Amino acid sequence: MDQLSPPNPFFEIVLGTLMVITIIIVHGVGIRTITQRFSKSWVHVNNSTPHWRINLLLAVTIGSLAILHFVETLLWAAPVSLMGLIPLMRDSYYFVLESYTTLGEGTVRLPDGWRLIGPIMAMSGLFTFGWTGSVLVSIMTEFGKLDRGRAKKDLKDPGE
Repeated sequence: MDQLSPPNPFFEIVLGTLMVITIIIVHGVGIRTITQRFSKSWVHVNNSTPHWRINLLLAVTIGSLAILHFVETLLWAAPVSLMGLIPLMRDSYYFVLESYTTLGEGTVRLPDGWRLIGPIMAMSGLFTFGWTGSVLVSIMTEFGKLDRGRAKKDLKDPGE
């Protein structure tokens, strides 16, 4: 690990920026796919749809968003490992997860000459988690509308 020649900071920033752009593109495609599938399923939901089906849709949507983040972090970890910055893929992935989620525990570290990559990973995580959060707010708004509709129906039909 220490035998790698350190890049100049400009190269690190350019490489990191290219990775961020790649991650943002992957996230955009993934988010679009997930929201389209959610919308196609949601149009079939009404006041009589069983709760378990609605909860399953929510679970699948949230699981898909989590998988998207795991894929994105894998996209970061692969070059880190292949370049020999953190040779073991498991350690590389752990480092990326720490940086991407801004946990910053620091038990696995990049060589000093490559340390700018960690904060750039954190920036990509902030972008993508923020984006995912906004999608979840939108989805939960739909659930709230459904719940309000069901509550109004229950007020009108108290005997049913």
